[in-house]
Amino acid sequence: MRAKELMDKNFVYLNCEDSVVDVSKVMEEIRRFTCPVVNDDKQLVGWITSFDITKGLREGNEKISEIMSDFEDIATVHEDDPARKAVILTANNKYVTVPVVNDDNQVIGMVRACDIVELLSNLYDIKVEKLYKAMQNQLKGVTWEELMAASALVSTKTTGKKISAEEYEANIVSSTFGEAIWATGGLEKFFAGLISVGEMVIARRVGKARR
Repeated sequence: MRAKELMDKNFVYLNCEDSVVDVSKVMEEIRRFTCPVVNDDKQLVGWITSFDITKGLREGNEKISEIMSDFEDIATVHEDDPARKAVILTANNKYVTVPVVNDDNQVIGMVRACDIVELLSNLYDIKVEKLYKAMQNQLKGVTWEELMAASALVSTKTTGKKISAEEYEANIVSSTFGEAIWATGGLEKFFAGLISVGEMVIARRVGKARR
């Protein structure tokens, strides 16, 4: 996924000459804590937060140019950057919003923390069965039955509790990705398990072919 696929295209931008008082009203109306400041070509030149507005009103500043952060201090992502770059920037720096720019440094969208949370929430609700179906498609020629049998073997080796292929299938049909992560002890362990399943399937097929 690219940043442009994650970004919100519905955003408000400001001009350096805009009034601090007027902008305070706009930001309150649209309920946004941050806004980009652009020039006449929609190129990013500054950044405003609600804290800047509060300070500007208190100190009697009139123009946005007097209180905005300069371009050099703004963290941005390019529209073709991996979406994870925006996610990492947001998480590591506790940003509310990260602006997305094109090759001409024009602001074309915003990646918002709330949108990232929503995306992750939706991801966690995906049924585990769908992940295994996708895995089966990548393992060309592997049947669903072979995949479940290998999964059951890996689960038995990992947990020490014997489980049949049918029982394993029933578990993944009823479980979500989020539940599976908690059950396996974390994201890394979950995907390590998937890799082990893939290796087991291939090993079993090779073993059959040699007989």
